[in-house]
Amino acid sequence: MSIQRKRLGMITPSSNSVLEPVTNSMLHGVAGVTAHFSRFRVTEISLDAAALNQFDASVMLLAADLLADARVDAIAWNGTSASWLGVGRDKSLCEAITARTGVPATTSTLACIDAVRAIGARRVGLVSPYTDDVQRRIGDVWAEEGIVPHAERHLGLRDNFSFGEVTPAAIEDMIRAVAAEGADAVVVLCTNLDGAALASSLEQELNVTVLDSVAVTLWRTLELAGGDIGALAGWGRIFQTSAIIK
Repeated sequence: MSIQRKRLGMITPSSNSVLEPVTNSMLHGVAGVTAHFSRFRVTEISLDAAALNQFDASVMLLAADLLADARVDAIAWNGTSASWLGVGRDKSLCEAITARTGVPATTSTLACIDAVRAIGARRVGLVSPYTDDVQRRIGDVWAEEGIVPHAERHLGLRDNFSFGEVTPAAIEDMIRAVAAEGADAVVVLCTNLDGAALASSLEQELNVTVLDSVAVTLWRTLELAGGDIGALAGWGRIFQTSAIIK
């Protein structure tokens, strides 16, 4: 019996050192599914004009065009920028990607919001590496989507490369802290934080759902491509839940 191949396209921040190896590690042993990456320049996360301008749709669409050359089955902007720029930015981006390439599209922010809604979480904890002002903006943007953060922890960093150097122990401490404040789901909101491998064990121990951005982006992209998300069930509860399709 032949296996139907699924190719997943990921638009990647240039200074991100986490999402590619983590995504490939998650797909190891999953027959017929491969991830393919296209980069554009992102070096810092702040609310300064230069940092915000990194996420101009024109450069992201060029990256999507290159992924479409590989005939991918779905494309994701594997970054969380809409969490402080506004969710409308990602919705417009996905529409533009599909109009140009004919390929369904999602983003990390949209996937995380889909995941929170799919599991019916009521008290969401947000964990990130970002600065105070970016974290506050994220809270406002998510509240506009009807998801008011119940608890949060952040590290005050702005250099995007440095996010990938944060230890799993530090990420675990933040997850434990928001869980202790009563969160029933924890979103690790950054695709350059290496938290995916923590999700399954902490879910069992703390009885919370852990939604790591890299893992959740893969979850949503694989489902958009028509793949079997259940093949990744060992990486967390979200892989046992279908997204809410609007």
